[in-house]
Amino acid sequence: MSDTILRAMTTDGWVKAVAINSKNIVERARQIHNTTPTATAALGRTLSACAMLGNMQKVENGSVTLQIKGGGPLGTVLAVSDAQGNVRGYVQNPHITLLEKYAGKLDVGAAVGTDGLLTVIRDLQMKEPYVGSVELVSGEIGDDVTAYLVQSEQCPSACGLGVLVDVDHSVKCAGGFILQLLPGAPEAIIDKLEAGIAAAGSVTAMLDAGLSLQELLSKVTGGMELEFFEPTEVEYRCYCTRDRVEAALISLGREELTKIAEEGKDTKIECQFCDTEYVFTPEDVRRLLAGL
Repeated sequence: MSDTILRAMTTDGWVKAVAINSKNIVERARQIHNTTPTATAALGRTLSACAMLGNMQKVENGSVTLQIKGGGPLGTVLAVSDAQGNVRGYVQNPHITLLEKYAGKLDVGAAVGTDGLLTVIRDLQMKEPYVGSVELVSGEIGDDVTAYLVQSEQCPSACGLGVLVDVDHSVKCAGGFILQLLPGAPEAIIDKLEAGIAAAGSVTAMLDAGLSLQELLSKVTGGMELEFFEPTEVEYRCYCTRDRVEAALISLGREELTKIAEEGKDTKIECQFCDTEYVFTPEDVRRLLAGL
C-alpha cells in the first residue's frame, strides 16, 4: 500500500488539516541509513513533518527543507520535500544507542536535544528562499514544528507525529497530522480542537489500530465536519544524478581535481540521502578538468 497525504478543511472554513501515512517512507530511510530505533523515530518524524509542509505549499516547483540541530547525540536531522510531499533525508549519527523514556517508549527528545534550533527553508522559486528558525521546545519534533508554525509563520497550529518501531527494528507504522486555524476562528473552535487532540491519543496508537487518515483527522478535530480532498501518493525520493555529482566535483576547483586525478585511484561518492554510489575513474576526473 502506497504512502499518502490527505488534506481536508472543516465545512465551516475555520480549520485546514493534513495527515500523512508514511510507513514506507520511514522504512526506506531506515534501510538506507541503517538507523537504530531511536534514530529511526527521529528521522521518521522529521520526514513526515517535512512531507506535509511540502505538500501544503502552493508553489508547483517549490521545496521545503526541515533541519533540526538540538545538540543531542543524533546530531543534525534533515529532510527535504518537493511540492507533492515526496521526501528524502538523513540523520548525522544514525547508529546511536537505544534511548528510552521507559521500556517500549523511545526518548526522541533526549536523542535530538533541546539546545538548538529548528529551521525551515522554503524555496518558493523566487530570488531568495524564505528561512525561519525557532528554538527547540522539547526535541520531540511535533512540539517543535508546532512552535515554528505559531512563532515564525504566525499561524495557530498543532502538529502530531509518530513512528512505531517493531521488535525486529522495522517500521510498523508512521505518520502525523498538522491542523491550522484560519484568521478569525472563534474561541469555541480552538477549544474543540484541543479537546479532540487530547482525546485522540498518540498518532502511533491510532495508526496501529488501523485508523484511516480520514478517521484520524476526524478524531483530532473533535468530530468536526470535514471536506476531504483527493489524496496524494508520496514516497521516499532522491533527486541525485551523476550530472549533479559531477557539478559538485567541478566546484572543488582545478587544483583539487588535479590532485584527485594524479592519485590514480577511483573516487567514490555516495549520496547522503540515498544508497547510490557514483564512481569516477582518474580518466573521468581528467575529462572534467579538460572541460573547465
